[in-house]
Amino acid sequence: MTDKTNIEIAQKLLGGIGGGQDPDEIATLFADDLVFEIQGDDGVLPWVGKSSGKQAIVDFISKIRVLTEPIKFDVEDILASDSRAAILGALETKIKATGKITATQFAIILTVKDDLVTRFQMLEDSFDVSKAARA
Repeated sequence: MTDKTNIEIAQKLLGGIGGGQDPDEIATLFADDLVFEIQGDDGVLPWVGKSSGKQAIVDFISKIRVLTEPIKFDVEDILASDSRAAILGALETKIKATGKITATQFAIILTVKDDLVTRFQMLEDSFDVSKAARA
């Protein structure tokens, strides 16, 4: 595994999400035993928390597309090592249920083994996201 390969995997993920690719197709980038984690206020939004399995990424992508409206998603950098890729950026999202907008910087850390993502961890201002999701 090389840092170049891990950057390519991160770019494929971003392209799939941003291009409206089917979540099941995007999930082919992930291992069956994926560890999925977005730290924050569990229960406010269905994708916040920890889960496992390839279905976790399918659910995440499906639910953000139904429950949110993207306003801005700027990737500032993609950094990589032999086992990870980190996507750094800033986003603004409208929560459809409340009409509120959340703006936060983020980091998505992908752990990669045998050309598949084995861990997806997203760090963001979960307090602001939680506030926007509450009526």
